[in-house]
Amino acid sequence: MTTDWDRSVRRWLYACAGAVVLAVIVGGITRLTESGLSITEWRPVSGIVPPLTSAEWLDAYQRYMAIPEAQTVHRGITLAQFQRLFAWEWVHRLLARLVGLVLVLPYFVLLVQGRVHAGLRARLVLLPVLAAAQGAMGWYMVKSGLAERVDVSAYRLTAHLALALIIYLIAVWTALDLRPSAADAEPAPPRLRHALVCGVALTFATLLSGAFVAGLDGGKIYNTFPLMGGQVVPPGYRIFASWWQNAMENPAAAQFHHRLFGITTAVVLLLLARAARGAPAPSGLRNAAWVMAITAIMQVTLGIATLLSAVPVPLGVLHQLAGVGVLTAAVVAAHRARGAVAEGATRASCGHGARSSGPSGGGAVG
Repeated sequence: MTTDWDRSVRRWLYACAGAVVLAVIVGGITRLTESGLSITEWRPVSGIVPPLTSAEWLDAYQRYMAIPEAQTVHRGITLAQFQRLFAWEWVHRLLARLVGLVLVLPYFVLLVQGRVHAGLRARLVLLPVLAAAQGAMGWYMVKSGLAERVDVSAYRLTAHLALALIIYLIAVWTALDLRPSAADAEPAPPRLRHALVCGVALTFATLLSGAFVAGLDGGKIYNTFPLMGGQVVPPGYRIFASWWQNAMENPAAAQFHHRLFGITTAVVLLLLARAARGAPAPSGLRNAAWVMAITAIMQVTLGIATLLSAVPVPLGVLHQLAGVGVLTAAVVAAHRARGAVAEGATRASCGHGARSSGPSGGGAVG
């Protein structure tokens, strides 16, 4: 039985997930417009207010003009052009602060009210902890582009996205744990359940490979499909002796790997969707499998269009958003595969059945 306490926590978790998605969208715009380094200092409180006077704008502009990006990528940038870059980064940072508040404040309010059961506290405390880590990682990422580089580190950019996605996964999975139980009594076969979890992991890895492409501006080269420079394996694929350095620092290799990841993920998810449609599984899983298949096909199509058009901002952001959509569909399918029996057992383990008027629990993430 779902209680009002369940609904309160679930609504907060959906708000957390929505806030993260919005931050990812604005972060993508910031990256694609090359606005991320326009604010060269981190002031968590006073930075909420942007420059208001001509003198303040001139000071921010001069700070920016001192970093390598302003002297190379944006060489000759005017104050008016700088203000447009500044606006996107300021909105991104403001939104990041708001996301942090959404992740932190309601958790402690719900905790004090006794609405977060003991079985959920250890997992949900990760949200405020990861919110703090995400803020620190964001500034750590920006710092990498202020001295010797003309852009941010692809490693730190990818870590920044990874933290956001982990927060998102915790929120979505736990919210699904707290939803009203499905009518189906039996979970999907174990092999299918495990395969769907692997599908989630593969989708997650594909999104991170895309972050390396973005961090290296890898989408600006080899804007053809299916070949790259007239070859399956592109010219310049191997420029570093170390395989891991080549994979993560060579734009040609990063784009090639992202293509492989993207196509492989789509094929795997389509096969999983077919298996879910044919297996003795909850009806909710069959519906989720259809959605997973459709979003996977849409994402591949959108990815090709984005590449062929050399990553315009609207398509680039839509491609990133669609990637989160595929991840969400895969997570929902993996969760539905557990069925009502597995979900009920998990909820009971958190004490839901012990007192119908008390807070409910949830299962482990994974």
